[in-house]
Amino acid sequence: MKNMNINGKTKVSDIMAQYPWLLDELIKVNSKFKMANTPIGRMMLKNATVADVSKKSGVDQDTILRELKKFIEAHEAK
Repeated sequence: MKNMNINGKTKVSDIMAQYPWLLDELIKVNSKFKMANTPIGRMMLKNATVADVSKKSGVDQDTILRELKKFIEAHEAK
């Protein structure tokens, strides 16, 4: 599978559609991401971008992007 180009404007729903396992990995970065596993969290993520998630979680956008890419690369290497 070809890696998608992920940046601050990328919708989280697009990322999760291609990498459904990724949310479990993000929870390891910050426990605030657990909310995304709730019905309300899933609704909020439909239109949220990586930048939006960064603001809401208090996790630096560059950290989120770096971790996303790290998890994807590790998963694809398996």
